[in-house]
Amino acid sequence: MWWRERYEWLIGLRYLRAKRSESFISVITFLSLGGVALGVAALITVLAVMTGFREELQGNILGVTSHVTVRAANGNLAGHEKVMETIAQDPRVTALAPFVSTQAMLSVENRSAAVALRGIEPEREAQVSSLATNVKEGKLAGLPEFGILLGKRLARNLYLEVGDGVTVTVSTTTVTAMGTLPRMKRFIVVGIFDSGMYEYDHALAYIRLEDAQRLNRLGADISGIAVMTTTPQEALGVGKRLKASLGSGYEVQDWMEMNRSFFRALQLEKATMSIILLLVVLVAAFNIVSSLVMVVMEKGKEIAILKSMGARRRGVMAIFIINGGTIGILGTVLGTTLGVLLAKNLESVLRGIENLSGIQLVSGDAFFQNHVPSTVLPSDVAWIAGMSLTITLLATLYPAWRAAGVDPVEALRYE
Repeated sequence: MWWRERYEWLIGLRYLRAKRSESFISVITFLSLGGVALGVAALITVLAVMTGFREELQGNILGVTSHVTVRAANGNLAGHEKVMETIAQDPRVTALAPFVSTQAMLSVENRSAAVALRGIEPEREAQVSSLATNVKEGKLAGLPEFGILLGKRLARNLYLEVGDGVTVTVSTTTVTAMGTLPRMKRFIVVGIFDSGMYEYDHALAYIRLEDAQRLNRLGADISGIAVMTTTPQEALGVGKRLKASLGSGYEVQDWMEMNRSFFRALQLEKATMSIILLLVVLVAAFNIVSSLVMVVMEKGKEIAILKSMGARRRGVMAIFIINGGTIGILGTVLGTTLGVLLAKNLESVLRGIENLSGIQLVSGDAFFQNHVPSTVLPSDVAWIAGMSLTITLLATLYPAWRAAGVDPVEALRYE
């Protein structure tokens, strides 16, 4: 092959195999290769886990919240049927569901909890969220009058089960002979849901839309309309179109906007972890610089002989770029392979560690899920491999420049 006929390749690859007297240099070379491989593998695995968590949390959020929410800019939404007809004209809208949302206090015996109370139409709600599939005890269909659905952790904190009674108190007041009192009503627990999100399971409850309207004295008014689009990604475009068609009297939010701070925090954490783990590759790159500088010092006489025989500066630089670049390429390939395999089999690896150590590494009580999701994105693997190759190749430039600057006269003066 053509590269075997060029002396730069022959000598550059030959320098990877150190002589017995140069074993220390060989050890540094292998440490550099291992450092690059471990850095790349760690970066791929961590980003895969963070991507998996993001996708799973996104799925849990969309299981409770709709893709787009439409509310009145001020107060409650009146005449919502006409608004729903306008929204339904968008071809990307697949389902609609009116709702009433309010703050309430649930109390039973000497226990109480503040919750977000949501009034829904069960049949329509099943089309805009995953509530029907999240119900673990009881069922959403046929939600009876003055029946209530509680989150799993909320029910646990109040020691409630299906069939138990609970008093719901809202801020809307009633004028009586005793004075102004908050409105309250006795509800029966008819179901318990598990969304997988602590915030929802801990402080969210569902009742019938009509019950919420009566409890809050809203008449036919509602709080807003939940909108389902063809895909979550379409929500942004649908939201913009609805803002334009409905006018300034309405507030339109997509699911990304409603959870903007949460996803920004995840994005910032992912970027921070990427930078930290990229430092591992940088350390390995410094090892490559160190090993190549020592090779240049060790091979000074041979470099001088090459230049005396007519080798150009460019050829001498190519020798050491090939030498260090090979380490970077091998380390990147090895690390990419190891990282992808580990990320795709992370669940099995963690289970094996748990079995050997007897320690539960992932607890549902601590992380709100009993497994570690992992999703390998080709784009993440591509930029990690690209950054690794770029860093390691840049690390070869200084030693190669030093080698090209060797003066044959000075190097061979005392030989």
